[in-house]
Amino acid sequence: MGLIDLSGIDLNLLVAFEVLFEERSVTAAATRLYLGQPAMSAALGRLRALFQDDLFIRIGRQMHPTAKALLIAPGIKAALQQIRQTLEASQTFDSTTSKRIFTIGSSDYTSYVVMPKLLEICHKTAPNINFRLISFAKDCVGELLEQREIDLALGVFQNPPRQTMQMPLFSEHFVGICRRGHPVITQNAITPEIFANLLYALFTIRQDEVGEIDKVLSQYNLQRRIVLTTPHLLVLPAIISSSDLVAAVPSRLVAPKAYLGSLEIFELPVQTQPWMISMLWSKLTDQDQANCWLRQMLKSICEEF
Repeated sequence: MGLIDLSGIDLNLLVAFEVLFEERSVTAAATRLYLGQPAMSAALGRLRALFQDDLFIRIGRQMHPTAKALLIAPGIKAALQQIRQTLEASQTFDSTTSKRIFTIGSSDYTSYVVMPKLLEICHKTAPNINFRLISFAKDCVGELLEQREIDLALGVFQNPPRQTMQMPLFSEHFVGICRRGHPVITQNAITPEIFANLLYALFTIRQDEVGEIDKVLSQYNLQRRIVLTTPHLLVLPAIISSSDLVAAVPSRLVAPKAYLGSLEIFELPVQTQPWMISMLWSKLTDQDQANCWLRQMLKSICEEF
């Protein structure tokens, strides 16, 4: 049997059937659907023609369903419920009740900066929402967004992929860190020469030994010694606090007071350019209410920095 062509069928008739089945009265059904009784009677007539059955027969003061009406009622009700749920999901997002799982592309640094506050707020206002954090390669971020493998990405995006949208969140800059009591802190003024002669730990995901600081020092004809390189930024405070190594790190990495007992933070004697942390999302989800909510949450959190 071929599929029935729905193009010539008014699906509002199924709503009329559902209400008639529940009310067992043409008058009551008309009132519930904000229709006149003649219009409701006409809808019943069209239903009878469509299903080739009386569907409802008046017995006393009620319209009783026929055997065929009893047969088709569960399917019609289930179909209408599915349509309603689909429409509601596409049109509304209620963070207080949603069980949505958001996947965010994020480095350990951006996760460290924004996720504690985001989780704190959601614990109070969106208790059923869950998050998944994944790392990503920047040359793959466009595909991840397009394929909906991530809802948005956090990071530095100087050349964002096509079909994406970007919003700046906050500016960041380097500060120097060393252990509490490190000899460099006793200097009246840290010159570029003194700075270059220190022993360094360097965060790098490219597995090289050249950071932004090295590019700046080269302008002074200076070169520093890199004792340690690591792709794990969050390990640096622990390493620095227990050694004579120093490091240049994003300022918000060491902003929490928890580090102040073991670390000294100092201003770099060379000038480096600040950079912008942004969020990136696909144009395909730009109008999605859930995605809009997540972006607004992150924007509000970062505005407090």
